[in-house]
Amino acid sequence: MKIPLLISACLLGEPCRFDGQGKYNSELLDLLQDKTLIPVCPEVEGGLPVPRPPAEIRGKQVFRENGEEVSSQFIKGAEICRDKGIAEKANLAILKSRSPACGCGQVYDGTFSKRLKAGDGVLTQALKAAGIKCISDEQYLKENH
Repeated sequence: MKIPLLISACLLGEPCRFDGQGKYNSELLDLLQDKTLIPVCPEVEGGLPVPRPPAEIRGKQVFRENGEEVSSQFIKGAEICRDKGIAEKANLAILKSRSPACGCGQVYDGTFSKRLKAGDGVLTQALKAAGIKCISDEQYLKENH
């Protein structure tokens, strides 16, 4: 039986990112061909449109550059994706680095200046709290070559 794991949908090429693009990663997908991939995009699941203005975490909340708070959409989407992972018995999630939803270990600092800070995205926090291991796409590639 193939091992189920959650993966950021954008890494599969789904055009769900804020800019309406995907981040298809053939190198990563080659390493995962023996796994059952469960695509998730908490921002879309939370009701945000594609494309959409970028968002960053400031404190414990998520804001767009214009100051609009979108924390509730991020939290709703994270809960839906977390529940999907639990239902599928996934014990690992490979998530898009630096994203305010999916970032693992580093996210943008909330100033929209492309500076990074230590921290996890909203989905990553929810998954870790549910006991699902999270790793960024970049870290997974680094560790599995």
